[in-house]
Parts: sequence; structure tokens; C-alpha cells
Amino acid sequence: MIFSQFINIYLNVLKINKNYFNNKNNFGEAAIYFAISIIIINALISIIPNSAFLEFMSSYFSLGKIPGPSLKAAVITSIIGWFIKSCYIHFAGVVLFPNKNTNCNFRKTLILTGLAQSPLIFNFLVLNQVMLPLVFVTYIWYNICLIVGINVVYNYKNIVKSSFIVLAPLIFFFLYILSNLAGSSATLI
Repeated sequence: MIFSQFINIYLNVLKINKNYFNNKNNFGEAAIYFAISIIIINALISIIPNSAFLEFMSSYFSLGKIPGPSLKAAVITSIIGWFIKSCYIHFAGVVLFPNKNTNCNFRKTLILTGLAQSPLIFNFLVLNQVMLPLVFVTYIWYNICLIVGINVVYNYKNIVKSSFIVLAPLIFFFLYILSNLAGSSATLI
């Protein structure tokens, strides 16, 4: 019974089913445990693409053998990252950019952020460096799930706010990298 519910959650989130996010029963007592389970499963699976990435970096940059993360470190950093991302999304979505009908507690945001990570389960397919681009596909899929979920849970009228909330950290990160690259290339000239 619990396993079938778990599979049902995965399938609904993977299909980006808006009705799933709209159903208040899907954010009940057991939902937080399903979200934590998804986080832990994805943390365990993340060791596979991380190892492929480290193998790629060590061979491409001649760095020698780079040890991968420990199981404990992968799980702990995933849980901390989930909590930080949930804090950011809740602050941005409920405090900074609320809608008139936005009525969401932090627990619901935690659940939403955890469930939206369902597509990252496909990272187990990244067995070597040739398959590394699949990580980008699953990450984009995760962001789309998060955008749709935020849009439904926070009662936004369109996906512009939810897209901005989800993509703003990525945009700032890329701008930071570009500014560092521009600064380092200017010093070389």
C-alpha cells in the first residue's frame, strides 16, 4: 500500500500533473515522509553521476584520482540543501511575491520542494562521463516540476512569478560566473 502510494507520487510528479499539486490530501501527514524518502533516494543515486563527473574532471584536467563523496556526506548535504532551497522558495513565494490567495505554510513548501525532486531519480542512468548531459535534462525537468508546483500551491495566476522564483538563483549564479570570467579575462589583457 505504501509502496503503491510512493509510485503514484513519483508518476504524478514526473507527469507534472497540476491536479496532484492542487489536491490538499497529497500534502497530509505522510507527505513529509514521502518527501524525505525522495530526498534520501536521490542523495544515494547522486553518488553515481558525481563519480562520473569526478572521473571526467580527473581525466580532462589530469588531476589524478579524485575520491567521491561519502554516503553520509551525500545524504546530509542533500537534506541541508533541501531545507535551504525550501526556505528560499517559501520566503520568495510567500513573503516577497505573494498573491492575494497565497496561503501556504512552510511544511507544505518543504513537501513541494522534496516531491519536485522526483525527476532526479533518473540520474542513476549516468554511469559514465558520456551520459553526463542527462544530468542537465533531469535538472531541467526538476525545475519545471518545481515551477508548476509553486504556481499551483501558491495560487499564482500564471507561471511568471514561479519561474522567476525558481530560476532567479540560477540566473544570479550565471551572472556571477560571467562577471568573474570577464574580470579574469580583463586582467589577462
